[in-house]
Amino acid sequence: MSSPQLSRRLFGLTVRQNAHPDMRRLRRQTGGASLHGNKFWKSSCLMMDYLKRHPLEKGARVLDLGCGWGLGGIFCARHFGARVTGLDADPSVFPFVHYHAELNSVSVDTWRCYYEKVTKSDLAGFDAVIGTDICFWDHLEDPLYNLTRRALQSGVQRVVLVDPGRSPFRRLAERAQNRLGADYLDWQVSRPMKAKGCIMVAES
Repeated sequence: MSSPQLSRRLFGLTVRQNAHPDMRRLRRQTGGASLHGNKFWKSSCLMMDYLKRHPLEKGARVLDLGCGWGLGGIFCARHFGARVTGLDADPSVFPFVHYHAELNSVSVDTWRCYYEKVTKSDLAGFDAVIGTDICFWDHLEDPLYNLTRRALQSGVQRVVLVDPGRSPFRRLAERAQNRLGADYLDWQVSRPMKAKGCIMVAES
């Protein structure tokens, strides 16, 4: 049995710490994630808190962009019975997604893809799109803005993106606010850990 210090409870989920033996084993097996999907990001708490206060419909079809460990999607599956697909360009994160999904008694599909390659036809299969800590470089602003626009045009009901407040994300959120009518919110939580940042919410 693992030490409780090697796991944490977040919004009803069990999440392993990086030092947990299972996480070390997965890193050895996968060689480590290359696109920053290699750990838990605090902004996941902002996403979970927002969705707790603004829940999805039961059974919603959810696309988790740049999913990393997939905790936002796993939260949706656990709390809303959502059918979740975790998208990431780096397939080495998927064992971490499936591990945490199983740990929390849900299942998540995974899809290796880049944002630019997600078509309107693909997006029409989802009710909600979420993403946490995914706009960390300047060149990601355009693909994520365009994906948000395609999602709304395809009938996706809600796009929710969360970030600590990096400048590329702020530009993305302001652009979506001005051109797509998105909401751009400051958000913070104090429990189960302190985190603050920004949330962009675009609705069709």
